[in-house]
Amino acid sequence: MHPPMDMPLDIAGTPAGSGSGAAEAPYLLSRPERQTVPLVFASPHSGRVYPPSFVAAARLDPLALRRSEDSFVEELFAAAPAHGAPLLAATFPRVFCDVNREPWELDPGMFDGPLPSFVNTASPRVCAGLGTIARVVATGEAVYRRKLSFAEAEERIRRYWQPYHAALAALIAETRSRFGCCLLVDCHSMPTHPVQAASPPDVVLGDAHGTACAPRATRLMEEALQDLGYRVRRNDPYAGGYVTRHYGRPREGVHALQIEIARTLYMDEARIERLPRMAALRRDLTRLVEILAGTDWSFLR
Repeated sequence: MHPPMDMPLDIAGTPAGSGSGAAEAPYLLSRPERQTVPLVFASPHSGRVYPPSFVAAARLDPLALRRSEDSFVEELFAAAPAHGAPLLAATFPRVFCDVNREPWELDPGMFDGPLPSFVNTASPRVCAGLGTIARVVATGEAVYRRKLSFAEAEERIRRYWQPYHAALAALIAETRSRFGCCLLVDCHSMPTHPVQAASPPDVVLGDAHGTACAPRATRLMEEALQDLGYRVRRNDPYAGGYVTRHYGRPREGVHALQIEIARTLYMDEARIERLPRMAALRRDLTRLVEILAGTDWSFLR
């Protein structure tokens, strides 16, 4: 099966429209001319540069691999820099290395030898096959045709996971230093959830049940989205992953809020293609960014 026509990457590893060295960059950072708001936007799961060695090792075709992506999310929030906030986006796919996990959440059954003692082999994510290096895609199909070596996992974590988090941590620290606080908006998309088929939300906000973000900030985001006409739910079924829980430290003036956008609002989930209505969603999310940029966030300090 061939990749869909709008797949914005060369499967050999070079993003469309980029220079020959772009595939080496684990993330893209779009900064405003001057940061004017204590906001940082991040898209950890929208990357779609697939290293050729990974594609060769996978038993799935490129389209099946892409179903784990939060496709096009960085495009939905592309207005952030124009409103004074940086936008960080991973370029590599989550099925290759998931930055919304601890750095060493690994399934021992995936590897051809014993793992170091510091590896977390028993987390719920690992047990589900969705550790830092995923065993399965979102649909439950196994990713690899062979066992991996620990060296392969270590190389991905050091070359992709660590640089992404170094950049994110630096943005948060810089923002907090400048404004006295920081609100990290961790941007994701969500597939249709069978449990919610009768009344699916358009957006789920995750603040780790109030521990990662000031309730007032979550409420402001919720009300802004509702005013734009969206059905919003909190923490169900997504309360926030590693990023939200690790960086969200309200007592230190750092707040993290995960936002999950329903994929049915903007894309064909089977073909991984943008739908015409994506333009309307992007306009609404640009308006959301504008509202957030115009908010007085001093209460987060």
